[in-house]
Amino acid sequence: MPAKTTWEPHEQHGKLSTHEQDKLPDSAFAFPKQRKEPLTDASHVKNALARFDQVEGVSDEDRDLAFANIRKAAAHFGIEIEESRWQDLGKRPHTHNPSHEESGRHEHHA
Repeated sequence: MPAKTTWEPHEQHGKLSTHEQDKLPDSAFAFPKQRKEPLTDASHVKNALARFDQVEGVSDEDRDLAFANIRKAAAHFGIEIEESRWQDLGKRPHTHNPSHEESGRHEHHA
């Protein structure tokens, strides 16, 4: 059963300064308890997906909630996520990940 989400839109585009990030409500983060991975625009949602497995000091329950929050934010910003479980992230990148282009690997979606 999917985790209940806590994310609510709090749109702020572009790079967030530490001061701006500190002002965001907990509901703007994928990991609200830890205030990690703000989801304030499409770019931040994509970054949260790309870095999901790099977030340290969180439980599986925290990851369940964060993934549900990311999916909700992605839908809000029009981003498609093919993975239905956070455990599938990074195994076979379906969601566009710019880091693959840097290594010369390009993925195209129909």
